[in-house]
Amino acid sequence: MDRKYYDAIEGNPVVAAVKDMEGLRMCCRLEDIKVVFILFGDICSIGEIVSQVKETGRMAMVHVDLIAGLSSKEVAVDFIKRNTQADGIISTKPSLIRRGRELSLCTVLRYFLIDSMALESIRQQQSIVKPDFIEVLPGLMPKVIQKICRTSRTPIIAGGLITDKESVMGALNAGAIAVSTTNQDVWRM
Repeated sequence: MDRKYYDAIEGNPVVAAVKDMEGLRMCCRLEDIKVVFILFGDICSIGEIVSQVKETGRMAMVHVDLIAGLSSKEVAVDFIKRNTQADGIISTKPSLIRRGRELSLCTVLRYFLIDSMALESIRQQQSIVKPDFIEVLPGLMPKVIQKICRTSRTPIIAGGLITDKESVMGALNAGAIAVSTTNQDVWRM
């Protein structure tokens, strides 16, 4: 992993996850936000969305699964690399994470923790896929986050349902390197 990504996330453990233009404008006005997870857009707008983030000196991470018009094939990652200034990608698909690493993009493999099989999947896939970060959702489970952090060599980001300082501190105290949230009040903490 390029150390600058780790340092940016560790240096400010609240990552702004934006789901619309209003959220994008708001996070770009806040000095403390260093990394932005882009959770919206389409193939016609994603280049401009990323440019707006980059113009403010922040790192832009595109959730490729959520960009309308992109397929779930590796070529979607190639599109992001060639047509935007994105620093990296987020995906639930291991094949897209592998392709992102091949293209020297920062990668975040997102997992939805719904049962013990999902926990086992994290353990198995981290050594095969080798993402730069793993994002676990929901991020409100300190005991589960702590368990993942003990067995993972990959830095953990807790996301989903993070709405207050208690949620942030619970995830960070459990060992997560950062939290990602669309909640603008948390961005300002």
